[in-house]
Order: sequence, then structure tokens, then C-alpha cells
Amino acid sequence: MKYLHNYFRKGQLEKMFFLFPDPHFKERNHRRRVISISLLAEYAHVMSIGGILYTITDVEELGEWMKSCLDSHPLFEEVSLKEQEVDPVVQLLKMATEENGDTYRSVYRRVSAIRSKE
Repeated sequence: MKYLHNYFRKGQLEKMFFLFPDPHFKERNHRRRVISISLLAEYAHVMSIGGILYTITDVEELGEWMKSCLDSHPLFEEVSLKEQEVDPVVQLLKMATEENGDTYRSVYRRVSAIRSKE
């Protein structure tokens, strides 16, 4: 993923999807997770301002990890539940697994400037 900028121009992508990524359960392998603070900087580079990043997993701990990384990154903000309700992609994510287990979804927007944490 760190070579993503070799394949996409700055601001080229309007949407990115991370659907059921490998959880890398062992702590020593957390650095291999596809959502991390350093990789979010790479994703922000290739995403257009206002672009949407979608994640979904069936592993609660990984869902919390991804949400915490996204919450702490200054170039992403969570999309409101009201906006998510009318997003057709979110509706498809709700049907993304054949199993009846819980899923943990996050939807974030690429923002242009560093925002203050209030």
C-alpha cells in the first residue's frame, strides 16, 4: 500500500474500500494492518477532497482499531449517520456478508485541512 502513489495521481480517487481486511491478530503483526496512521496519509494523498473511505469487518477489535486510526487522523472526518442512510454504498455494505454475525463499519470523508479536535 505504501506504493499506492505509483499507481494513482494525487487526488485521483473519489472512493476507497477496505472490505473485510486481514485482522493480523498478533500484536507484532499490527504494523501489517491495511488501516494505520501512516497508511492513512498515503490514502489521503491519492483521494480527492470530499472523497469517501469505507471500511467493514466482522472482527470487533479490528473495527475499533480502524475507527480509532481514522478518528485520530487529521485528514479524515466521520460521515454523519444521516448522510450514511442515503448513501447507496452503505446500504450495500450492510449486506456484505453471508454470515449473520455482527459487522463493524466506518465511513469517513477526506477533508482538505487539519481540523481542530474539540
